[in-house]
Amino acid sequence: MTTNEEMLGRADVNDLEAILSITSADKHDVIHAVKDNADAIFTWNYEKGERPALNKLYEKAKNSQWNGETDLPWHLEVDIEKVAANAPRDPEADPVFVAATSPSGPLHHWGEKEWSEFVIESQNWTISQFMHGEQGALVCTAKIVETVPWIDAKYYASTQVMDEARHVEVFAKYLDTKLSGHYPINAHLQMLLDDIISDSRWDMTYLGMQIMVEGLALAAFGFMHQMTADPLLKKLLRYVMSDEARHVAFGVLSLKEYYGELTDAEMLERQEFAFEAAVRMRDRFLQQEVWERMGVDVRTMIKLQLEHGGNKNEDPFQQLLFSKIVPNCKKLGLLDRNNGWLRTKFGEMGVIQFEDWVDTGSDYESMSLEALASEQADEIEVA
Repeated sequence: MTTNEEMLGRADVNDLEAILSITSADKHDVIHAVKDNADAIFTWNYEKGERPALNKLYEKAKNSQWNGETDLPWHLEVDIEKVAANAPRDPEADPVFVAATSPSGPLHHWGEKEWSEFVIESQNWTISQFMHGEQGALVCTAKIVETVPWIDAKYYASTQVMDEARHVEVFAKYLDTKLSGHYPINAHLQMLLDDIISDSRWDMTYLGMQIMVEGLALAAFGFMHQMTADPLLKKLLRYVMSDEARHVAFGVLSLKEYYGELTDAEMLERQEFAFEAAVRMRDRFLQQEVWERMGVDVRTMIKLQLEHGGNKNEDPFQQLLFSKIVPNCKKLGLLDRNNGWLRTKFGEMGVIQFEDWVDTGSDYESMSLEALASEQADEIEVA
């Protein structure tokens, strides 16, 4: 079996120096090229509906398109200072911030001004990474159209290409017109996207993007949707979530059939890829760029996060991040093949307890545009 050193470039998942050594050499460049090694697959079998679940999802997608330019209330002003002031924050409830604000901690001198700046910068950073990740999804889904051998999957993936373009568009517009600055793509996120795009196997694109990246994004969008007081961002995220839940369900439906036919050796490669992707995504949420811009010692803050951020049971953000990934991996049979290799690895990461949470194949209907319309009608009635 592949070692952590071979998968991650480090033996210890929490190796501070190894995490900090990953940087984007071209972070100021406008263009970033990745070698795509996959074959474009044509199929002459045009029988629509041979895979009924995928066909149903395709029909759902055709009726679930929305226009980011006209369906969102862009006329609303966003007072970022007011949003920051109203953002829920309780440093004493977070063991990382308890340590960071102690007399010897790097944030011991922070007052209201610094906390407000931090909230603003964190939002700029978070929305920027959402935007970059959505462009990754745009490229990966276009690749799926090329490489997947089933016509029903090609049909559905083509609708997701449009979805992802719309997501990139609305996040970029929100950053440009409502917030105060972009951040470049996080190096750990870029490394993961590069790995997904450069792999020649079509199912690895599904696993890396549809299951891992999109699963985490759906959870992160849900967390921000709950927390934000900005009505424009709340509606934007809810529209995006209506698409994202369908995208992850697409990955689960496609891979469940395919993975049932793989050997243990082939499945181990997928398990290792899923673990590597989970670690890369965990690393990207360490927010190195924010600490640097705030003038905080990055090494000290990352060290504190690694030391005090390990208990996922007590961290609602971590819960949401892995609440979709782990149950979807279980549904695909990835947790228990090869004597439970991925189960053990997720246990080491402290996230295996989410395996029985609702998988995305079961809850995407609740996030649909129809469900959104019902929610909005209930809100109007209450008002």
